[in-house]
Amino acid sequence: MDKPLIVGVDGSEPSLRALDWAADEAALHGVPLRVVHASRWEWYEGREPSFGINGSSVQDLSERIAASAVERALRRTDSVKATAEVLSEDPGLALVRLSREADAVVVGSHGRGELTELLLGSVGLSVAAHAVSPVIVVRGREENLEGCFRTVVVGVGDFEDGSGDGSEGGSEEVSPAVEFAFREAQSLASSVTVVHAWRCPARELPDFPVMVHDEHQERAAAQVDKAVRKAVAAHPGVKVRREIVEGHARTVLLHASRTADLLVVGARRRKGHVGMQLGPVNHAVLHHAACPVAVIPHT
Repeated sequence: MDKPLIVGVDGSEPSLRALDWAADEAALHGVPLRVVHASRWEWYEGREPSFGINGSSVQDLSERIAASAVERALRRTDSVKATAEVLSEDPGLALVRLSREADAVVVGSHGRGELTELLLGSVGLSVAAHAVSPVIVVRGREENLEGCFRTVVVGVGDFEDGSGDGSEGGSEEVSPAVEFAFREAQSLASSVTVVHAWRCPARELPDFPVMVHDEHQERAAAQVDKAVRKAVAAHPGVKVRREIVEGHARTVLLHASRTADLLVVGARRRKGHVGMQLGPVNHAVLHHAACPVAVIPHT
C-alpha cells in the first residue's frame, strides 16, 4: 500500500493552508491523506485546569477540528481518500513519530504577532529537524502557494550546514533532495531551477580577481552538472535551469523562492544526535522563504 501523506492540523489558518496544499498534493500523487490533530491538553485528564477546560471538552474540540479538516479536504478534491486521527500527544513528537510511516509530513507555518508570515513555530521547526520522511512547511504568498510560477527550486551542493542536497560535490549519485525536486516537477509539469551558491575563500585574496572568479564559477558549474546528471537523464521531460551565483547560500535561496512554487533543501540526519539538526541556511529558508519549503533528510 502507498504510504499516506500526513498533515498536522490545529484549526488555525496556517494549518488550514497546509491542509489545502496537502490535499492537492495527495490527489496529485494518488496517495491517501491522513489528517492528524494532536493535543497536549489531554495530558491533564483527571486534573482539570483552573481556567475551566476539562478533558472531555478538549477531546470534543479535537475531534471536531479533525473531522472538519477531513470535510474541507474532501470538498477541495474528491479524488483523495482522507482519514482523521486524534492523538493525546505533543504535536511535534507525534508528527515526528508518524513520519516513519509517511510518504511525507506537511505542516503549516505559524508565526508570532506581526511576523506571522515570517517565523516558523516550534512544532514545524521540530518536525523539520527530526522527521524521518520529507517535511513540507507550507508558507509564503498566495501566488506561490497556487503554483503560478511552474518552478521547483532545489539547492545543490554543500552549504556547510547540511542545507544543500548532500552531494558535497564528489558523487554522481542522485541525492534525495534532487530526486524529490525532479519527481515533484515532473508530477506538476513544472521546471526545475537548480541553485548553487559559492564564495571565494577570504584567504585567496587574488591579484587577478576576474580569473579567480571564472575559476570558481567553472568549478561550481561542474559540481552542479555532476549532482543533477542522473536526475536529468531519468526525467527527460523536465526542463532544467541552472542558477550558479556567488554569494551567501541563504540569500541566494531566499531570492530564488520568490518565483518558485516549492523550494527543496536537504538536511543531514546525524546518527545519535538528539538536538536540532538544521543549520543556519535551513533555518533561514524555513522562517523567511516566499514559498513552501520541502526539507529532505539524508545521512
